[in-house]
Amino acid sequence: MTLRLGYGTNGLTDLRLDDALGLLADLGYDGVGLTLDHMHLDPLAPDLADRTRQVARRLTGLGLGVTVETGARYVLDPRRKHGPSLLDPDPDARAARVALLLRAVDVAADLGAHAVHCFSGVVPPATGTDAGAADGTDAGRDLAWQRLADALGPVLDAAAGAGVPLAVEPEPGHLLATLADFHHLRALLGDPEPLGLTLDIGHCQCLEPASPVDCVKEAAPWLRHVQIEDMRRGVHEHLPFGDGEIDFPPVLEALAASGYTGLTVVELPRHSHAGPEMARTSIDFLRRATGTTNGAAPC
Repeated sequence: MTLRLGYGTNGLTDLRLDDALGLLADLGYDGVGLTLDHMHLDPLAPDLADRTRQVARRLTGLGLGVTVETGARYVLDPRRKHGPSLLDPDPDARAARVALLLRAVDVAADLGAHAVHCFSGVVPPATGTDAGAADGTDAGRDLAWQRLADALGPVLDAAAGAGVPLAVEPEPGHLLATLADFHHLRALLGDPEPLGLTLDIGHCQCLEPASPVDCVKEAAPWLRHVQIEDMRRGVHEHLPFGDGEIDFPPVLEALAASGYTGLTVVELPRHSHAGPEMARTSIDFLRRATGTTNGAAPC
C-alpha cells in the first residue's frame, strides 16, 4: 500500500488557488487539503457551485485528489478566531457553523473529495444565560458534549447522503482534544457510519499519552483524513519537518500499513510566507523518510 501525499492550502494563502494547485502538481504531490476560505474557494461568496466546478476541472486536469478542510480562522467571524463554533451558547451562532459544514459537504461531493474535515471548537466561557456551560463541572462538560452531538447530527445526515465521510479532528485546547474524546463522541452519537477521524500526527506528539506510531495503529479503523507536521511534546506549534521531536519513518510505515487510502496532508498554516519552499522541502523530506523518490511509501 502507498501513501498519498498532499499539502494544505492554509499554508499557501499568499498564492491564488489555481497557482497553488499547479505548484503542488509540479512538485509531485498526490492531492491537496483545500481549506474553504475567502482567498481559496470562498464558501460564502456568490456562485459557489460554478466556482466549485471550475476547481473540480482543475483538480482533474492536474490529477490531484482533495480533502475539504473547514479550519479557516475568520471565515465566519472577522473578529473571533474559529468563531462561532459548534459549542457557541447562541443557537443562531451554532447554526452558522453547521451551515458552513453543510456547504462544505456539498462542495466535497462536487469535487469528489475523500472527506470533509471539522473540529469541535473551544468550550466558550459561561455567561449568565448559559450557567455551567464552561465551568469545568461534569454538568458543564455534558452540556458542551450534547451541543456538539446535536450540531453534528444534520451534518452527518448530509455526509451520509453525499457519500462523503465527516472526519473530526482532535484539536489541543478544544472540547474534543484527544483520541479518547473522539471515541466518547462516537459513543454519544451511536457510532454513525459517516463519522470518521482526522488524525494530526503533530497533535499526537503534542498531547496524546501514546506515541505517534501507536496513535496511528489505534486510530486506523476510523482514519478518514491525516494531517502531518513536526511538533514538540506539550507545545501546540506546527513545525517544519526536522524542527520538532517526531521520528517520522516509523510513523509513515505505520500509516502505509494501516489500510488508510486517503491523503496525508502537510499542515503548516503559519508558514504561508514561505509556502512554495515549504511545500518543496516537505515533500523532499517525506520522500527521504519513506525511502522513495516519487512520494509513494512502500507497504
